[in-house]
Amino acid sequence: MNQTIDSSLPASLYTTASVRAMDRHAIDILGISGIELMRRAGQACFDSLCAAWPGARTLSVITGAGNNGGDGFVVARLAHQAGWDVRVYPVVAPECLEGDARTALLEYRNVEGPLADFIPEHFDQAEILVDALLGTGLNRAVEGFHANLIRATHRFRGRIVAVDVPSGLNADTGAIMGAAVKADLTVTFLGLKQGLFTGSGLEQCGRVILSDLDVPPPVQQSVTRTACLLPRLTRGLPRRPRYAHKGDFGHVLVVGGAEGYGGAARLAAEAAARVGAGLVSVATHPANAPLLNLGCPELMCHGVRNTEALAPLLQNATVVVLGPGLRLSDWAYSLWEQVLKSDLPIVLDADGLNFLSGHSVHRSNWVLTPHPGEAARLLGMTSTDIQRNRYAAIRELQDTCGGTVVLKGSGTLILGRDGIPSVCTGGNPGMASGGMGDVLSGVIAGLIAQDLNLDDAAEWGVRLHAAAGDTAAEAGERGLMARDLMNPLRHWVNACAND
Repeated sequence: MNQTIDSSLPASLYTTASVRAMDRHAIDILGISGIELMRRAGQACFDSLCAAWPGARTLSVITGAGNNGGDGFVVARLAHQAGWDVRVYPVVAPECLEGDARTALLEYRNVEGPLADFIPEHFDQAEILVDALLGTGLNRAVEGFHANLIRATHRFRGRIVAVDVPSGLNADTGAIMGAAVKADLTVTFLGLKQGLFTGSGLEQCGRVILSDLDVPPPVQQSVTRTACLLPRLTRGLPRRPRYAHKGDFGHVLVVGGAEGYGGAARLAAEAAARVGAGLVSVATHPANAPLLNLGCPELMCHGVRNTEALAPLLQNATVVVLGPGLRLSDWAYSLWEQVLKSDLPIVLDADGLNFLSGHSVHRSNWVLTPHPGEAARLLGMTSTDIQRNRYAAIRELQDTCGGTVVLKGSGTLILGRDGIPSVCTGGNPGMASGGMGDVLSGVIAGLIAQDLNLDDAAEWGVRLHAAAGDTAAEAGERGLMARDLMNPLRHWVNACAND
């Protein structure tokens, strides 16, 4: 399931601590009671599930011990009052509930809403299951009874609605904490939680809807956002004047392609050309040079045996893509070292990143594009560590290496000079194939060549790459190849040009 991002969602993302601060502001400053906010949250969930599945009339609700469970009781009460067949499955004894959650339970009981004594394996085959189990306060792995209950939801055959966040998903990081509910719809409150949009969040949340609970804007303005969603592609790329010539749009040099690995350099080079770079050259192993531009004669391919042969190519370049297919050898390292001695902006990818993992280099004018494995090598940890907190990882990458960082993967993150990570939710699982990263590095370099600054080039590049992948996947995700993105890239980069 791919997450559906509603274009009406606001761009700002927050940590759970920030959203709790919003909640306190609404209660302490504006005087809106906690139970009133809970009633509004439950109403938002019920309205959303009714809109999503208007023919449904059977509902099961799992309620936990905290306020998330209280929200679930409100949903159950509203459904029961609307004539639905409702079952509530509390995981704690009702007499143990306190505060607003207990009030919500009593209001459900006051309308004679039924409570189940046990939780059946398939939740009575209801059409909709509401997950109001754990909420955003989760800070450790789910184990035991709760983990087994969450796994039982995986056998549910109807639709699942998560209240605020799917239980078991870390709302700050997007990591699964042992086990997590996989929802079709997540209705979240007050502010969008940053973990819903990267890592496992994209898979677990389904469609995301935000309810502001009818609190006034000062509530959201009372805290600072910690990340932001990249918008859908619109016009914004510079218009080309009629008198333009190829020299106006830069010269990309791709340095890569060890013997037998020229395809990676070719993909990066062609992608740079497809997004509008004026000239594209490739410095590659001499064995690749005679063949690399077959089928794409616009690329200027040079067999480079040593650094002396690379020097004049660097003099003519506007930006360098360093690493696609480079491999790890003395020849490759000598080229890598020479490129880093130049003052040119660099897009560092693949083996360019792997060389960096063994050296301490901090640079402002480069874009790093690691996937989780490459990021792990750069930081001396595992890819599991990276995925456990992608936001922390990209900040550490920038602190360590400088520049603009693109942490690839589900919910790609981009961190530039403003210090606020941007999140791209486009793209699809079909793009999990060889060469896709090479295409992205070429796209970003092609945009830098056309005079976009590094941060803008990274954000535009990631969005264009994702959109091209989604267009190419319309024929099916399986079998999607990196070169399938070339024509869609040309379409999207022109669709985004200013009139």
